[in-house]
Amino acid sequence: MEKLTFYALSAPEKLDRIGAYLSERLSRDVARHRYGYVCIAMEALDQLLMACHCQSINLFVESFLKMVRKLLESDKPNLQILGTNSFVKFANIEEDTPSYHRSYDFFVSRFSEMCHSNYEDPDIRTKIRMAGIKGLQGVVRKTVNDELQANIWDPQHMDKIVPSLLFNLQSGERTESRSPSPLQASEKEKESPAELTERCFRELLGRAAYGNIKNAVSPVLIFLHFSLMFQSQHSHLVIQQLLGHLDANSKNSAKVRAGIVEVLLEAAAIAASGSVGPTVLEVFNTLLRQLRLSVDYELTGSYDGSTNIGTRIIKAHEERQLQEAVIRTIGSFANTLPTYQRSEVMLFIMGKIPVPGGTRMIQIMLLKSLVQVTTGFQTTNMLTALPDTFLDPLLSFSLINHSEVRLLVLQILLSLIDRHDNRPKFSKIRIISDISVLKLKVDKCSRQDNLFMKKHGQHLCRHIYLGCKELNSDQQHYETLYALLGLLSVELANEEVVVDLIRLALALQDLALSTDEGLTIYNRCAVHALSAAYLNLICQLTTVPAFCQHIHEVIEARQKEGPYLLPEGVFLEHPKLPPSLEKVESGVLFLQSKIAEVLGGSGYNTDRLATPYVPQYTDEDRLSKRKSIGETISLQVEVESRNSPEKEERTPAEEITFETLKSAIVDSAGMEEQERERRRQVVEKFQKAPFEEIAAHCGARATMLQNKLNQIFEITIRPPPSPSGTISSGYGQSQSRSVPIYEMKFPDLCVY
Repeated sequence: MEKLTFYALSAPEKLDRIGAYLSERLSRDVARHRYGYVCIAMEALDQLLMACHCQSINLFVESFLKMVRKLLESDKPNLQILGTNSFVKFANIEEDTPSYHRSYDFFVSRFSEMCHSNYEDPDIRTKIRMAGIKGLQGVVRKTVNDELQANIWDPQHMDKIVPSLLFNLQSGERTESRSPSPLQASEKEKESPAELTERCFRELLGRAAYGNIKNAVSPVLIFLHFSLMFQSQHSHLVIQQLLGHLDANSKNSAKVRAGIVEVLLEAAAIAASGSVGPTVLEVFNTLLRQLRLSVDYELTGSYDGSTNIGTRIIKAHEERQLQEAVIRTIGSFANTLPTYQRSEVMLFIMGKIPVPGGTRMIQIMLLKSLVQVTTGFQTTNMLTALPDTFLDPLLSFSLINHSEVRLLVLQILLSLIDRHDNRPKFSKIRIISDISVLKLKVDKCSRQDNLFMKKHGQHLCRHIYLGCKELNSDQQHYETLYALLGLLSVELANEEVVVDLIRLALALQDLALSTDEGLTIYNRCAVHALSAAYLNLICQLTTVPAFCQHIHEVIEARQKEGPYLLPEGVFLEHPKLPPSLEKVESGVLFLQSKIAEVLGGSGYNTDRLATPYVPQYTDEDRLSKRKSIGETISLQVEVESRNSPEKEERTPAEEITFETLKSAIVDSAGMEEQERERRRQVVEKFQKAPFEEIAAHCGARATMLQNKLNQIFEITIRPPPSPSGTISSGYGQSQSRSVPIYEMKFPDLCVY
């Protein structure tokens, strides 16, 4: 062998003849089953290949690959493995000159076939499969950087390579699950097909360029149980492929869709180190669409919305599991986004939530998605990160008479406001004698925070107050409201906001004392407890000794005389509530006059403190509780009718006397009934009247409006002066030659 190698190096032009001779001998020995000589010949070919790297090696390589092919075509496992090992050695050689005519199509097909070997002996089967994996790895290494070779990334090759690798990954999961313990495995067993496949797969996708990753990922989509192992810069391409695959399986079983969603969830972890790229809204749009479809499937009970014979009936619990998986995936993707993009996604999801009165389950699922998106949300400027277009509709949902919806809205608000991880410290509503144990992180409010609270502070206070009036609130609701009050105090409160929050807490006490709101004994005691817990917190944050003393005195009095007015006496599994709250002694109540006096001495606004807090009711409160679109129409018609110029004359102002007020109070019930009937008739008219009648009504209204505008113009606008002056009419009056613009008749098509 040494002499042969020396001769080949000395006379490289003889290499092709040497290769041809060895190839002929090896073919003859294989046919005659002289396997010892076969091994000697292949060893000689290997050593010559490793030693000689001259320009004339191409012809020798052809002879070498011919013999490797001969071995791989054999039905003997040992010869297949021998041929594979020789090919792997060849694949690791960097050739000096490229080849124009070499093809590896056979090797891709044969190695892929070996990866699926079903040989009877399990040990030999494993060896054949591992040889196939190594062979595929060698083909990729040999061809990936050779521009003259057929593109290994073409679908015809990837559709063979990728499924073969995934097959061994999947088989490896089943066999490894039966292994007693990885610590007991020997060194030989550690080199399993699954582990070798994983390394090969990582190398394959790691070598993929931007334009090739799609062909490598497409075959993967039929296998849903795998670990994504691609470069982070290509992650958004893979995500696009997965989203398309999810849409293509929209009517498949919930388990199949859930498997694809779980893969997307894994992809989000990789996207965190790169970027989701231009597919940000596409990701959330697809996931939200699948969420809505799943809810529709659950509500209708079938995939096509019918219950005909032969229709595939869905399983509600599987759809629920899918919905939870989609929501988790939405949150996972949101965590990869910067603040500005997360704000856009929040607005995007809010725009998808149906208005109050819509499908309740859709509202709940989309609000759960918003909870995931807003978790961990951090921003330095809340005014720009949380615009009116997001906060206003969100707050309107807090007034819906559905406990789960209101709770989700409160959780979203907590996530948005908490910027220093103070939320867990307010998880339980309780009386804390010394809040220093909470180790709250309190920063001075920035200018942006002050502007935010100046704009939205009253809205937040109003929604907290109205949330306490809901009859179906339970302990979790009151704890969340307490956390919201606490976070407002430590995150966004300046002196003015502190005063408003104290006024709100005292208004909640008055609400609990009132019998006009129809609250149950539990609700009233819970609101008392909420007010006490918050005043105990805010008095220690203000650090005014006299304020703290008054609050602590009232709390001590309640502990003795009315423990049901404190959190520790209400929020129990079986609270001991009084039969009624008609008589509550003043000693157990927080006094607004006393608080205004002690805080006024410390520089707080005394006039504002002495003014009771009264929430302002708006149209939003009515809109949020509407049951159908009909009420919306009636409200719009009502507003239009108030502003319409249907009456030609202004009615004189009614003289207000004692009798007038008395009659208004007495007849209020009748008036409300008449108003309700009038609104019903208006709604019914717009719902049932023919289109022509509605159009005629609107046309008449438009004509009346034009007439009224003409009257206004005649009063306020004089005709423009004419160059020729004025002329006298037949009646001795001056008349302008020019026509005023407001009197010109325009064609109907020019007027909107």
